[in-house]
Amino acid sequence: MPRPAQSPAHEDHHHDDLTAEQRHLATARDCLARMRAHVQSLKADAGDAVSQAYLDAALYYRAEALKDDPETPLFFGRIDTRAPRDTYYVGRRHVTDDRGDPVVVDWRAEVSLAFYRASATEPMQLERRRRFGFTKGALTAFEDETFDAASRHDPSTILQEEIERPRVGPMRDIVATIQPEQDAIVRADLATTICVQGAPGTGKTAVGLHRAAFLLYAFRDRLTRSGVLVIGPNRAFLGYIKGVLPALGELDVRQQTLDELLDAVRVRAADDPETARLKGSARMAEVLRRAVRSNVHPPDEGFVFTHGSRRWRIPSYELAEIVEQLLGRDVRYDAARRMLAQRVAHVVLTRMEAAGESPDDRVQASVARSKPVRDLVDVAWPKVDPRVVVHRLLSDAQFLAANADGLFDEEEQRRLLWAKAPRSAGTAKWSLADAALVDEAQDLVERTPSLGHVVLDEAQDLSPMQLRAVGRRCSTGSATVLGDLAQGTTPWATSTWDEALAHLGRPNALVEELTMGYRVPRQIIAFATRLLPAIAPALAPARSARTSAGALDVRDVPEAGVDAETVAACRTALAAEGSVGLIAADSRVERLARALEQAGLAYRPLGAETDEDTDLSLSLVPATIAKGLEFDRVVVVEPAEIVAAEPRGLHRLYVVLTRAVSALAVVHAEPLPEPLAAHDPHVDASHWP
Repeated sequence: MPRPAQSPAHEDHHHDDLTAEQRHLATARDCLARMRAHVQSLKADAGDAVSQAYLDAALYYRAEALKDDPETPLFFGRIDTRAPRDTYYVGRRHVTDDRGDPVVVDWRAEVSLAFYRASATEPMQLERRRRFGFTKGALTAFEDETFDAASRHDPSTILQEEIERPRVGPMRDIVATIQPEQDAIVRADLATTICVQGAPGTGKTAVGLHRAAFLLYAFRDRLTRSGVLVIGPNRAFLGYIKGVLPALGELDVRQQTLDELLDAVRVRAADDPETARLKGSARMAEVLRRAVRSNVHPPDEGFVFTHGSRRWRIPSYELAEIVEQLLGRDVRYDAARRMLAQRVAHVVLTRMEAAGESPDDRVQASVARSKPVRDLVDVAWPKVDPRVVVHRLLSDAQFLAANADGLFDEEEQRRLLWAKAPRSAGTAKWSLADAALVDEAQDLVERTPSLGHVVLDEAQDLSPMQLRAVGRRCSTGSATVLGDLAQGTTPWATSTWDEALAHLGRPNALVEELTMGYRVPRQIIAFATRLLPAIAPALAPARSARTSAGALDVRDVPEAGVDAETVAACRTALAAEGSVGLIAADSRVERLARALEQAGLAYRPLGAETDEDTDLSLSLVPATIAKGLEFDRVVVVEPAEIVAAEPRGLHRLYVVLTRAVSALAVVHAEPLPEPLAAHDPHVDASHWP
């Protein structure tokens, strides 16, 4: 890190400080090793096999969380407080010495707040903040900010270098670089559901993951019992982010795609966009409610219950009143079945009491469980298979018409029906939209268990029915909702967060907007932002905290030269350190794969199911799965093809153009889409430094 020339005495003092900090790092590593060894030495007898297995697993995960990665620094900052005078090293996990005194404090601890929030105007009792620079785990530099009246806070070189550090492989944590506006979201209370509208490069995904880690730290007991879930758009995305929480010591967090979450049926088909939009409409919730309850039929005849030598009669009109009362209550279908049995048993008991008998609660429970009552309930309120209900709706025109009356017109109903109806729910090829319908029907029958917290990324792309499905998973908990309205690429993408949050069941959620990007250079953001007036005119344009010379390179070439120019752009990108993403319309990927192979360039093909580690720097990425991914350098081929491939193609292109964090090369023979082709000297590449 470059520093101004200093006197020899100052240089000696700086060297002594650096040596002392390196010794503290070595001490911290020794303490962490002893902490892990202590956990591994624990052997407890839990008394029974189940409890013992639980305890053994808990000790194993605790030991795993205390593993030391020599490539990852144990601390990245230090704060010196004024009153009381004390020093704290801030790192990824809490480390104590043999006496239990802190050697490193967890970045999530209350005392660490000042490291992220202190400023010249609000020093938060800090005398000094020190940031450390590392090279492959070795402490090599430090940088101080003081908080006296005369201090001037220049931009941190170490902070900037960490933000711009090339990335190879999965996403890294950002604990060393969290900015104050990000930290406010990360540390929000568990009871608060937050929606983060984040422009490209603002770190919204990282903020969501770090909030999950913070909540697990601050509300450990509650969330350990109730669980935390991260939902991502595809396997490639989950593979990219999977290392962040473990790096922060959080191993027990489920990460799933939406089709994995909605697992009552296996997704093996895809709907056309208009059909998927209709199936995803919130109107389907009422159609399903009607369809599930259409199975209820009040008995036509009275009911007779025999107890000993006596017979007790309930007339049909009284049974019908009980059924109608239950239909009027907002309870799950199976809960109402159980309530019906109890109501019938209660009426029998009142008859017994009127005749002078003295039955107690045990008699009522016995009557409710009796075969005659169970047979009555099976006729009046029969068991329902949610898959069968949805199968019938999508294959039986009359059944659909009866339940969609006033909600969907005839043409819409025709679209909702399967073109070739499968014979049974078991043989059906379900789509993802169908899976959300089955999930809704399941919840109408039996309440979906709620988790303590759900992190939902790329939320703008979910349909109302999919949002309802996610909302059920946090109905008694909270959520962190992440997305960008400008990156909505599905036909049913939400237009406002108010609309999406209402479907999620969180209309009063706090909405925070992040517009300052810390990784994507200003030139790339400015180029992509040309699309905003066409795709999301209400959104504030993204800003960037950094520039990078040569960050944007737009190459207009003849059609015959596209492949060769693409290979050349990839070679140039690979010459620098870091990851490279080659992104194109899905239909062009196979052709580009052949070009890379002929050129002898090794690459990793990314698909929707990709979830693997690799040390290859170059990834070949279909445009449809680029969302959420980041690469140091990106080569985009034929933007016009990406736009033409789907109804919301401009939104997809906006996603693709903002995947680069250092440099973007655009190779095209077809004319650029109009918003990009428009000449503007303020954003034209030739005018940037």
